[in-house]
Amino acid sequence: MENDSEDFAAMFEASLKAKRIEQGQTIEGTIVAIGPEVAFVDVGGKGEATIDLEELKDADGDIDVAVGDRIQAVVVSTSGGITLSRRLARGAASRQQLENAFQTGLPVEGRVEKVVKGGYEVRIAGLRAFCPFSQIDIIRATDPAAHEGKVYTFRITEYKEGGRNLVVSRRALLEEEQRARAAEVKEAIVPDAVLTGRVASVREFGAFVDLGGGVQGLLHVSEMGWSRVQDPSQLLKPGDEITVKILQVDADKQKISLGLKQLTEDPWTNVESRYQAGQVVSARVTRLADFGAFVELEPGVEALAHASTFPQTGRRDEWKASVTAGATGSFEILTVDPEKKRIGVALVPEGSSRGAAMDEAESVSGATQEAADVREYTERAESETPERFGSLADKLRGALKPREK
Repeated sequence: MENDSEDFAAMFEASLKAKRIEQGQTIEGTIVAIGPEVAFVDVGGKGEATIDLEELKDADGDIDVAVGDRIQAVVVSTSGGITLSRRLARGAASRQQLENAFQTGLPVEGRVEKVVKGGYEVRIAGLRAFCPFSQIDIIRATDPAAHEGKVYTFRITEYKEGGRNLVVSRRALLEEEQRARAAEVKEAIVPDAVLTGRVASVREFGAFVDLGGGVQGLLHVSEMGWSRVQDPSQLLKPGDEITVKILQVDADKQKISLGLKQLTEDPWTNVESRYQAGQVVSARVTRLADFGAFVELEPGVEALAHASTFPQTGRRDEWKASVTAGATGSFEILTVDPEKKRIGVALVPEGSSRGAAMDEAESVSGATQEAADVREYTERAESETPERFGSLADKLRGALKPREK
């Protein structure tokens, strides 16, 4: 008898809950069935609601829920049954529904119309709303106009004057998504993993990359390319999507080190097959140090011309007069150490037999190419000549025929 009383009390409580469901109310329910156009949601008691499948699809058009999942939604209609919505579709919401969305925190869709002073004008359900620059994204774009014409999901943060004064935020929703994904992202961040992220900011020492879920890693300037990168801002911009490799994860200090150059082949691989002692090559001086000059043999491969290899004058740093940063000259390979990634070179003085031999080799190479170009042009011209002269001869004959009569 006691059990019957408990069952009756539970049923009565459920019926009261069902009666209290009103338009604009935020409720939770369980997906019980998914049809071709709508999903059925158990909202407690004898109440069963429906929600359009479009409301349950992600950005790729795939349904992001399954039977048994619990969802939170707003009641948009109680006429002829309970109809739910997880977001108010752009252009299909009334002012009352927008006010309900503001009160309940329900996301709404809007189109970014244009850039205005301090932010953006956003069109939501035929109404104008304002989104501050700082609230359009987690990462501030270098070009504010990049968001114009885009349709985003926003949260209404201010609703005044019956909807005539609306302020919205996209960032609030993005941050919520980040927090929800944080645990999943952290599991994927392990050494040697290759992940895609967005550049959050660029500094003189490198770039911070958002890997998702609010988790950021540092891409140091030394890890951006095998060649020396002088200015990271010339290579990356905030908002750029890049693929990086996880180099190191320090859980205690909460630091993540990233690499970009590791996704391409190290130019030092098999470097000994391209450079041997005694070889004379053309190289560009990249920088000068107290102990010598660094020269670039190829992108990512630098050699050192030690100060001791320059002609000695007895004066300190006098050797620097022989080379300048940015200049190109002939250098002889002295040593090659692939393991330590070191190549020693010496500047070949202008006019020396070593330098002249290289200049002659380059001259011969250039002359050979020039001769090939001339030969190709001549052959092409000869193949076209008969047709051209034939056509001209035909015209001359045609012009002389009246005179022959």
